[in-house]
Amino acid sequence: MKILLLGANGQVGFELQRSLAPLGEVVAATRSGKLPGDVDCLRADLGDAGSLARILQEARWDIVVNAAAYTAVDRAEDEPALAQRINGEALAQIGAWAARGKALVVHYSTDYVFDGQGARPYREDDTTAPLGAYGRSKLAGETALRESGCAHLILRTAWVYGARGGNFLRTMLRLARERDRLTVVDDQRGAPTSSRLIAATTAVVLERWLAGDAARRAGYNGIHHLAAGGETTWCGFARAIVARAAAAGLIPRAVEVAAIRTADFPTKARRPAYSVLDTAKLRERFGVVAPDWTLGLDAVIGELAEAKA
Repeated sequence: MKILLLGANGQVGFELQRSLAPLGEVVAATRSGKLPGDVDCLRADLGDAGSLARILQEARWDIVVNAAAYTAVDRAEDEPALAQRINGEALAQIGAWAARGKALVVHYSTDYVFDGQGARPYREDDTTAPLGAYGRSKLAGETALRESGCAHLILRTAWVYGARGGNFLRTMLRLARERDRLTVVDDQRGAPTSSRLIAATTAVVLERWLAGDAARRAGYNGIHHLAAGGETTWCGFARAIVARAAAAGLIPRAVEVAAIRTADFPTKARRPAYSVLDTAKLRERFGVVAPDWTLGLDAVIGELAEAKA
């Protein structure tokens, strides 16, 4: 089993290198052709159709796991064409290649495909209505992959964070070391989901897919929501980070985290006010039960504390 992992140096990609290893030979690819530590790997730039075509022809891949994406939500408003190329058009290219070669594509999408006006956790078949260029580009990628006719698993996730990379948790830790008081939006709700949970769940899903016959695999095709259980606000998440980080010695003290409204913190791109994802389909098809978001946070804080020690 030969697995091509795109975006291997991202926060999810890093964890996938470890979680996918028992399933076969995992070959890492990044936009720069380098992994952390200046380690060489394959080069694949989803913004360059030629680069992507070359990497797809590099070997006979059985599975392509795409953890690469344009994720700069606000900048996408100024660079919609680039976001569309990386998040949308590249998936049409990958899907067409996979359909010809009978390969499976695993792809990650986002809660930003919804407008956030819901009052219950979003299901996979709920109406999509992205609010900005980033969400539109991710929805385009979902559509392109589905219409390609290839075998595919689209895993929509939300509020992704981890011990590595640029994310909300690491930003809060940095600010908590620099300031006595933080102000964080308290009227957007979601479920913080760790990169390690995403990677571990992906491995379980792939293991079940590989064990199934042709009919079962066909039934697995499509979109599944992958997120932690429970819900909170960004302010609630920040307070939980600060309290745990102070107890673990990652920051000098538990600074005050004050709640503000979205209107008090204007951004170029609009965010969905409610983006909790219903993960019942993932549980029913693959037997995956989403742990509460606080458990994932405890694990990441523990990892950071161990690394510091």
